[in-house]
Amino acid sequence: VLANRAWVAPDRNSKERALLDLATAILGQGRVSRLYLDLIYERQLASSVNFAVTPFEIASVVDLSVMLNPGVGPEVASEAMDRIIAEFIANGPSEEELARVVTGINAETVRSLEQVGGFGGKAVTLSQGELYAGDPLFIETYLDWINAANPEDVRQAAEKWLGDGWHQVDVIPNAQYSHNESGVDRSSGLPPIPENMPSLRFPQISQASLSNGMEVVLAQRDTVPVVEISMEFDAGYAADAGGKLGVASFAMNMLDTGTSDRDALEIAALEESLGARISASSSLDSSTVRLSALRSELADSIDLWADIIRNPVFAEEEIDRLRGRWMANLAQEKAQPRSLALRLLPMALYGEGHAYGVPLTGSGTEQSIASIERSDLLAFRDNWLRPDNARLFVAGDVSMDELLPLLEEALEGWNAPESALPVKDVSDVALADEPRLILIDKPGSPQSMILAGHVAPGLGSDRDIAIDAMNRVIGGNFNARINMNLREDKGWSYGASTTLVGAKGPRPFLVIAPVQTDRTADSLLELIAELGDIRRERPVRAEEMARVIAGATRELPGRFETSSAVLGSIASSARYGRDLDYASTLTDRYQALELGDLQDAAEDIINPDALVWIIVGDLAQIREQVEALDIADLEIWNENGEAVE
Repeated sequence: VLANRAWVAPDRNSKERALLDLATAILGQGRVSRLYLDLIYERQLASSVNFAVTPFEIASVVDLSVMLNPGVGPEVASEAMDRIIAEFIANGPSEEELARVVTGINAETVRSLEQVGGFGGKAVTLSQGELYAGDPLFIETYLDWINAANPEDVRQAAEKWLGDGWHQVDVIPNAQYSHNESGVDRSSGLPPIPENMPSLRFPQISQASLSNGMEVVLAQRDTVPVVEISMEFDAGYAADAGGKLGVASFAMNMLDTGTSDRDALEIAALEESLGARISASSSLDSSTVRLSALRSELADSIDLWADIIRNPVFAEEEIDRLRGRWMANLAQEKAQPRSLALRLLPMALYGEGHAYGVPLTGSGTEQSIASIERSDLLAFRDNWLRPDNARLFVAGDVSMDELLPLLEEALEGWNAPESALPVKDVSDVALADEPRLILIDKPGSPQSMILAGHVAPGLGSDRDIAIDAMNRVIGGNFNARINMNLREDKGWSYGASTTLVGAKGPRPFLVIAPVQTDRTADSLLELIAELGDIRRERPVRAEEMARVIAGATRELPGRFETSSAVLGSIASSARYGRDLDYASTLTDRYQALELGDLQDAAEDIINPDALVWIIVGDLAQIREQVEALDIADLEIWNENGEAVE
């Protein structure tokens, strides 16, 4: 259930709008905001809260949304909104609360201005200032209002605008939908490819080692006074294989819930007061702890980040608190056809025992999450989160001479244990000899979610670029063949695509197509035809390759304009055994491609006869039409991947 309440607010250029940005941040943004503490942290009745101002020229909108846990009614959210906002209007924020969110807004503004384009980049910020306020530097006026605000200013703005007069919508989705036939004429083709695009300028990369042996990789950039740091461990979902599924993700989510010296709320409050952003997560192959820090607060931010990595305590009460939210998120995953299919497909692709045969969401199962104990999290930390299993990547406004002493101090005494590193099984998996067809029932679903996959070679070979370019032709971008077919020509889907999941071992090649229910079988036939045709009947054309190469190379300057993006690039290059400046070679690599390279990739990578098809939809409406295609023996699974027929 989603409870959404909205108020009218003053125009985007008014001081009161800036004051409302502060009020909403205190009330409903971040883990120490008042609504988060009440509904999520303390009472564990919701999984997300967001409170923000959407600014417009004449009048803005203040929007408050609460995603409630399964079984919790919207009246719970309404009561909390009424009570917490009323208390805020009566007494206003504390000095500490105000100082914390002021720092956060300043920090996020600095980060956003590193980008040229995008929704918050320099160009948009300057143009919005000129358009709406007649001043391209209006952002300075806005920040002056933010920095000069006092608690009474913020309280008065909330009293004026967040009192009565709101409108609330409670969303309990269970609707039925119909569709209209539509088509589009593409006979005129696509517009010509533009010329004279800017080229990528990738920063110089330097390397060093800490006294504990950990490698440090730095890409120095001084565009904005922000430093991005990532410690990457060779772990990830694959580390769950053979144990309790979901531990890798659960443990990483637990890191900032308490250390030996700080509890969860102290960590969150200090993070906000420093204007820092710390996050920890797992992907298929790796587990990562990221820090985005203001240069002026770099030492204290690194100290907090290192404390979270080195000294998590995994307190029992925090485990139980996260477990409740995790179970709610698992229920949401199973309610969403796409995430449900992504949970189950790896079981069919890799089989039992393979490190990649785990849910692609990384969230585990209800049974595994219910069984996680503190000892499991400590074991994950000790086995995988260790300096001899980590690399440090840094990008931003800092030199190696400035950086190394800060890292040495924060990581002093953190050395590799004597125990051997565990090993993940990412061995090759043979392609299936024949397709499989699996249906999962979602009664009343207005569309069918088609997901198909088979294994493909892992990343790190000389053919990566050719494979990527071929995928962009068949399904990797908007103008790709299957999207043009199912969306633009036939109107059966809002969007269909193919993707290759990043992985060191045999990675999934996926076909993803949500389609209208009555066209499920027709869409399946079109997908099979497209996948087969690119191999033989309709090979990659020269004009398709030219457009793909133009798109892939001309997006590079915008793709790597932030320190965060540069950081991600060098970490990815290291993960897959590439040169650390691999991004700087991409233009030459794409332009060196020949048509035969893409065609060879299509013939080697795409294997329609080896695909495992999972279709999530209304079984009563799709079973007969799909079964009549005689693609494979029909398997009916439940949401846990168990055969029910």
